[in-house]
Amino acid sequence: CLRTLAAILKEAWKDAPGAGAGVPKKVLAPLDAVLEGFYNAILLHHFDSHHYTSPYSEATDNLISFVDLLEALLASRTELELPLRCQRILFLKVSYVLNLISSSIPYVIKKKFILLLKKCVLYKSREDAKSGSLFSQTPPLCEEDMLALSNAVLQVVNLTWLNQIPLSGKSSYFGSSEAAPGDDSQGGSDQTVLRALSLVVLKALEFKIHSCATEAEIK
Repeated sequence: CLRTLAAILKEAWKDAPGAGAGVPKKVLAPLDAVLEGFYNAILLHHFDSHHYTSPYSEATDNLISFVDLLEALLASRTELELPLRCQRILFLKVSYVLNLISSSIPYVIKKKFILLLKKCVLYKSREDAKSGSLFSQTPPLCEEDMLALSNAVLQVVNLTWLNQIPLSGKSSYFGSSEAAPGDDSQGGSDQTVLRALSLVVLKALEFKIHSCATEAEIK
């Protein structure tokens, strides 16, 4: 079901982006509450169980399919003037994703979620895409979503979240090239993930600073 829905959303505007503008709303509006329920149920799951230890397990495969759906929902936002709740949930409840990234799920899923966060911070509304501006004409809903995401990211970064993020499937961690305990291999850092994480933090900081009303807040 997840794969089918993601495929429908992707194909709807891949062939004709303008003509397919009504498809996301027709498909998603009846499923709005259901998809938010999926998000809550799937991402609040305990991922430390043995079902997720292998990158080839059915549970892992299902989670990857859900990431693909979240990517399709993010991309479909530009087709609607007012995004549906299911298209906003990734921004409003991004803490679920941040917690999942620092859990013990397979590296391949962590990487997909990190790259999804990168797409979120680079997201532009339809108005922004037309004007070429990052902030000047940002709709209130989009601004609210970006601020929620920025606040959540900066909150965990201010703690020890980055130190828990692996930068390869083997042993490198953010800010360190030391091997994990009991690991004799010295794998190189995943530069794609390193760049994506850095960009997520910088963009979150940029948007937060832009939204501050006073110089004291910025400091």
